[in-house]
Amino acid sequence: LKPVQRRIVYAMSELGLNTSAKFKKSARTVGDVLGKYHPHGDIACYEAMVLMAQPFSYRYPLVDGQGNWGAPDDPK
Repeated sequence: LKPVQRRIVYAMSELGLNTSAKFKKSARTVGDVLGKYHPHGDIACYEAMVLMAQPFSYRYPLVDGQGNWGAPDDPK
């Protein structure tokens, strides 16, 4: 995994976001990642999380996304 992806997964585990938890807004996760672990732009963090939630981007989705996370013909 890339560093931003590792930071997203770690921040989600610190927030208690697992498969049985209620969904939270992506801004909460991205805000924690930017505030604590990844002091760069928020666009890179959002794009990494979107790619991790899309079932067609990776073999196994790493993030369980709720709502619209892109389409195969326009992944970003």
